[in-house]
Amino acid sequence: MAKNPKSATSVPVIDIAPFLSGDAAAQARVVDAVRDACEGIGFFAITGHGVEPEIIDGLRGAAKGFFARPADEKATVHHTDPALPRGYRAIGDEGLAYGSGEETPPDLKEVFHMGPPDFPDEDYFTCDAAGAHFIENVYPSTPADFRDAASRYYRRLELLGQMIEEIFARALDLPDDFFRKYTDRQIAALRIIRYPPTDGAPLPGQLRAGTHTDYGTFTLLLSEDRPGGLEVRTREGDWIAVPTPADSFVVNIGDLLMRWTNDRFVSNPHRVAIPPEDAGDTSDRLSVVFFHHPNYDAEIACIPTCTDAENPPKYEPVFSGPYRVSMYTATRIETDD
Repeated sequence: MAKNPKSATSVPVIDIAPFLSGDAAAQARVVDAVRDACEGIGFFAITGHGVEPEIIDGLRGAAKGFFARPADEKATVHHTDPALPRGYRAIGDEGLAYGSGEETPPDLKEVFHMGPPDFPDEDYFTCDAAGAHFIENVYPSTPADFRDAASRYYRRLELLGQMIEEIFARALDLPDDFFRKYTDRQIAALRIIRYPPTDGAPLPGQLRAGTHTDYGTFTLLLSEDRPGGLEVRTREGDWIAVPTPADSFVVNIGDLLMRWTNDRFVSNPHRVAIPPEDAGDTSDRLSVVFFHHPNYDAEIACIPTCTDAENPPKYEPVFSGPYRVSMYTATRIETDD
């Protein structure tokens, strides 16, 4: 068990194809590289992940088609309870830095938010405790293929998430299926985000996405290599750019996994920067973010391989669902309407 935090000043790009098809030695090299990244910077990009290009392209095309629709049309794509995390959120509706206790101007982004595309009509998914997590999604009617593209992408990312769970389990000296009993009815969120070109100078302290950490176990980000991208803060306090090779996924550790691993894996602050003034339309950026999150009733308590007599648990156990609800509430911008 690692007792001293590792320092890192760059975000590695890791080809995980050998974990899918390689021999034991090749798989072990992938696990070692992932462990080093998780204990150091808390971020890494993956290639060789096996997600089909047609699923990625279909989601990107549908998302760009939706965000190109008129503002008044997009504004109708919301849940009947606007406070629930489903449907469209316009520029100015949230400030992610609020979740870290920092008051800043709202973020310069627009968002489509969805949860599980479908779920059984059973008590676990319909009881009061499930109500904040298993919510019917709201989809735009245009583009016509949006719902299908987003649902296919969500389900495929669930499968990728299961593979990442296995890699993390090996990195923590746990059985491959350790996390499955906590995530077999997961409540992952999919956020499709457009960062439009900036119109004039931002307000003091304003970013495309304010400084924050993610709330769940880990995040899978599909983005674009354009000006004004993702940055992560190193342990030394420096901000560095996160690489986004074409059709790769950026993986980063969330707060729950940091708690779960007793700070062995690090959930580092990150942000989306304002592009240079001369970037123009080249800074129009689409990001698709899959927030992997355990079952709402999963108790997150220190993993046995992450504690010993010299390193006792640092956190009290929390339950996955209520923890996420509290963080969602903290980042919403309150309005008078």
